[in-house]
Amino acid sequence: MEVLYEDNHIIIVSKQSGEIVQGDKTGDTPLSDVVKDYIKRVHDKPGNVFLGVVHRLDRPVSGVVVFAKTSKALARLNAMFRDGEVHKTYWAIVQGRPPVMEDTLKGWITRNEKQNKSYMHQREVPGAKHAVLTYRMIAATERYALLEVKLLTGRHHQIRCQLASLGCPIKGDLKYGARRSNPDGSISLHARRVEFIHPVSKESIVVEAPVPNDNLWREITKTSQK
Repeated sequence: MEVLYEDNHIIIVSKQSGEIVQGDKTGDTPLSDVVKDYIKRVHDKPGNVFLGVVHRLDRPVSGVVVFAKTSKALARLNAMFRDGEVHKTYWAIVQGRPPVMEDTLKGWITRNEKQNKSYMHQREVPGAKHAVLTYRMIAATERYALLEVKLLTGRHHQIRCQLASLGCPIKGDLKYGARRSNPDGSISLHARRVEFIHPVSKESIVVEAPVPNDNLWREITKTSQK
C-alpha cells in the first residue's frame, strides 16, 4: 500500500485496481482494513483503530482514496464531499478520440441495480439524475486517447457511462462497450488528483497518485501535454 499523505486527521492512499475500498459480499479484504492495519503497525496503536470511509472508487479503478482518522475529520469530510468542496481529477484512457479536444458533457443517468449499470438519456426520464462532467484530451496514441476528466456531479458509473455515450468507452470496460478486457481485469480509469481545504488545519491539500505501472499508461503519459 502506498501512502500519499498522512497527518493526525486524514490519510490518503493510492488504490490499486482490483481492490475494494470497503467490505462487501465478496468477503475480500477491503482497503480500509489494510489501512487500519498500517496505522496500528506503524503508529503502534493499541486496540481498535478508527478509520472513516468518506468516498469510494469502483473495484476496477485505481487512484487516490481519502480516509478520515478521527471522527471530527470524518464528519467534516462527509459534508465537504456532499457539498462539492472536494475536487477530484480523473485520467481515462479511451478507445478512439472524442469529437472535440475538450467539452462539457451533460445528460441524465438512470441506474439499473440488478445489472449494476447506468444508462445515459438526453432528456429527463423518471428516476434519472442530472450528470455533468468536463473533459479535455491531453495525449493520444494511434488507437487511444488520454482524457482528463472533472466531475461536476457524482453519479453511479458516471465517467464510464458518459464517455461511452460519447463513443469513447474506457479501455478494458466491457460493461460499457470496450472491445476487450484488460489482462488484469482493470479498466483504464485512474483517480489522478484530489484537492481540498483540510477539514481541521484549513491548509490547502493537493495530492496526486502515480499512474498504473503498465506499458500503455507509461507510453501515453510520456506524450501528455501536461
